[in-house]
Amino acid sequence: MEITSGTWIAVLVRIVPVVGWAMWWWSYLCFVLPVKFRCSGWDTKLPAGNMGFPLVGEMLHFLWYFRVVKRPDDFINNKRNKYGDGEGLYKTHLFGSPSIIACSPSANKSILQSDQVFAMGWPGTKITGNKFLIALEGSSHARIRGLVVKALNQPDALRRIAIMVQPGIVAALQQWSKEGRVVVFNKAKKVTFENIGKYFCGLEPGPHLDTLDHLFAGITSAQINIPGTAYHHALQCRKKANTFFADVINKRKYEGDAARAEYDLLDQLLHLKDDDGKQLQDTEVLDNIVGLIIAGYESTSLSIMWAVYYLAKYPNVLKKLQEEHKNLGRNGDFITRDDIVNLQYTNKVVEETIRLAHISPFLFRTAKKDFEYKGYKIPKGWKVICWLRYVHADPKNFEDPLSFNPDRWNGKPKPWTNLIFGGGPRICPGNMLGRMQIAIFIHHLVVGYRWELVNADAGMSYLPLPRPIDGVEINITTI
Repeated sequence: MEITSGTWIAVLVRIVPVVGWAMWWWSYLCFVLPVKFRCSGWDTKLPAGNMGFPLVGEMLHFLWYFRVVKRPDDFINNKRNKYGDGEGLYKTHLFGSPSIIACSPSANKSILQSDQVFAMGWPGTKITGNKFLIALEGSSHARIRGLVVKALNQPDALRRIAIMVQPGIVAALQQWSKEGRVVVFNKAKKVTFENIGKYFCGLEPGPHLDTLDHLFAGITSAQINIPGTAYHHALQCRKKANTFFADVINKRKYEGDAARAEYDLLDQLLHLKDDDGKQLQDTEVLDNIVGLIIAGYESTSLSIMWAVYYLAKYPNVLKKLQEEHKNLGRNGDFITRDDIVNLQYTNKVVEETIRLAHISPFLFRTAKKDFEYKGYKIPKGWKVICWLRYVHADPKNFEDPLSFNPDRWNGKPKPWTNLIFGGGPRICPGNMLGRMQIAIFIHHLVVGYRWELVNADAGMSYLPLPRPIDGVEINITTI
């Protein structure tokens, strides 16, 4: 008996609704029903949303928007069009866990300020280490965070660091101009790693850049520990990093403080004591120095890359910057942290660059207990994904949000719409350091060099983090 195409279509028309119905019930039985049963309330209200396919959840949907069609903001737009605003909350299943997406300023505020309810749920703790600042809670978190803020974000520390990093930046730009054509992302990673390694732990340039590169790639990838995956490779690189930094720590202990002219962050971690007078264990020191280098290195490199890109795309912004910097010297003259504070337009450019760069597109938390927000339940044990990318790209928060417009920072943004460094008690402890490094790079770039994009219309890649696919290739010369 011959089966016609019409028969196949009729079969599919019947099968597709059945499959959809089965998937909905799978999600309901696995995730929604247990919440209602545990909470002893069948009227328990979860946010609207879709738990997706069995096992993979909405990851295929996520990858479709971020990797295939390359319209990442439509992942949330699609939900808003389908379910409405819903107080900025949606249920889903992403990154291997039932989750609640928070994409409104007020929802993110409630979550990020509730440290007692939401534990850190950052996917990369096996790579950075369980003793890294971002994974700690309570007094352990407060103690190390306080030290990091003092070492990296206070005015006196920033004044010292501003002078320390500039020889590397000046030398790097001079080398770029000699080469004539460079890929900014690759070059920025090199100079940033060397500077951060130097003022964090006296690390000299060497073959460690690739190891740190793979560690970050593993943090932002799916946690699949199978040979050949980025995550598996990152775990192997972490073992190498452990060996390397353990040797550095042992050498410091053997030599003592008198062997070094500079008292850096690693020294401070080695001398830090808890309330009982006990010093940190070596594993705690190691996890924090590795984690801080990874965090500072990748975020600053990406920001520098985007600054070069946007200034090439927006010559009117570049002209204003050159006007502001013309009286600060050129040809490698150093500027101070106090100079940077007074560069009002430059600081707006830095803020706008970081906003559009989406270096931290999401923050992850885990609900330690049931939490209610405006009538919606966030169940205990579920992940919460603070979707910062959408907060910064929502026209309700920023007019014409995808345009590069430093003048939008003439006034203060709406509350809890500027989350480029997170928010609440866990806001990035090195946020002022990050801003300063970008401003210093911009100064030396705009007073001494001219450049143009080789691929002005290069496509974009959004995973693991947004960047032009060519890494911002430029032709660069001295002025």
